[in-house]
Amino acid sequence: MKAFGKYISKHLASFAAFILVLVLLNVLAFGVTFQSVIRNDYGDTSPQNMLEEIAAASTVEGVSDDARQKLESAHIWAMLLNPYGKRIWAVDTPEDIPEKYTIQDVALFSKGYLKDYPVFVWNTEDGLLVLGYLKDSYTKLTSNYFSIHAIQTLPLYITGMLAVDFLFLFLAYFFSKRKIIRNTEPIIDAIETLSDGKPVSLSIDGDLSEVAGSINKASRILSRQNEARANWISGVSHDIRTPLSMILGYAERIADNKTISSSVKEQAEIVRQQSIKIKELVQDLNLVSQLEYEMQPIQKASVRLSKLLRSYAVELLNGGLSDNYSVDVEIKPFAENALLECDSRLIVRAINNLVQNSIKHNPQGCEIMLALDCSVTTITLTVADDGVGLSPEKLRELEEKPHYMESTDERLNLRHGLGILLVRQIVEAHGGTMKIENTEVHGYKTVLCFPKQSNQS
Repeated sequence: MKAFGKYISKHLASFAAFILVLVLLNVLAFGVTFQSVIRNDYGDTSPQNMLEEIAAASTVEGVSDDARQKLESAHIWAMLLNPYGKRIWAVDTPEDIPEKYTIQDVALFSKGYLKDYPVFVWNTEDGLLVLGYLKDSYTKLTSNYFSIHAIQTLPLYITGMLAVDFLFLFLAYFFSKRKIIRNTEPIIDAIETLSDGKPVSLSIDGDLSEVAGSINKASRILSRQNEARANWISGVSHDIRTPLSMILGYAERIADNKTISSSVKEQAEIVRQQSIKIKELVQDLNLVSQLEYEMQPIQKASVRLSKLLRSYAVELLNGGLSDNYSVDVEIKPFAENALLECDSRLIVRAINNLVQNSIKHNPQGCEIMLALDCSVTTITLTVADDGVGLSPEKLRELEEKPHYMESTDERLNLRHGLGILLVRQIVEAHGGTMKIENTEVHGYKTVLCFPKQSNQS
């Protein structure tokens, strides 16, 4: 977690530094854009400086040659008015500029414009100095002045800079997000894989190497624990076989002995049947453990499921199935030649577990249906019965907690959910899915879906 915090903090700091650089670039861009405006408005040829300079260089006879040249080069016209409003002299005044002004005229143009020319006034000892600039060169306010060019440029500048800022911020966000996802995605995938109980091995350099090391360490610990658990189950299963075989052997001898009473034979038969159930339970537990920890070698080959399903049904019927049960096989025409890349031994084991589940939960008898269907992308194998079905609680229990054990004291009738779990693991090992549901009338069905081979038509 500390490494993640450092990693996030580093990226946040980088993003903050980028914003600071962006602000500095904005200031620089503002300076570059408006430096000429600032220089013109507040430099040597600014109205304030020109008024002071021309006032110092003027008399009642006129202005100096240097001042006149500076006025001409800056495209500024000038005139001096006496206290009565009459023009004493003028430099390049436009033709529409009057020669005489009333006090009202002076009051009006001194704060604004004269014939749409922005003018600026300066009170001298000889009279009122008036400087006029080109039309549309300045906009005059009560206490300040701004060039028209600056006013026109400012909205464009703000809009442009905002657009550039948003673009850079988006690019920074986009590339930061992509980098973070690229660096953290392997870790997230590894955590998801690890949560499924599978080992992972990460090789990441940089800021997240510490996190990768912790995940690899957890994976190694989990792998050792899983291996130890699987080996323990395998060892216990192996150790149980010998005494269990002896119990089965003695129980069969007692049951076949004609010299003992029928009650003893009945008890010996119960011992034999329960021993067989224990044997099957141990086998299921061992196989579940091997599949869960991927220790069970899966030998896949292309198998024609219709043939496998019919062969299993024949073997089931010929194996002494009670007359209370019937088995029907339904193969859709499109599924007749469907091939599945699978371990046929495990697929038969899954089918048999589902069929035995139907038999176990319907002692009064039922009809068992084995169906095979096929679509463009999926092969569907269904095992159904018309028996008592499942309660909503039992159905939910099988979906949420497939690995459970339950036993009762009555005649040691062991019941367990390893069979369903084993079916689920076999299906998932072949890339398929399993769904248990009640049928519309009564009974229940289990639907196994497998991906169809791409080379099949």
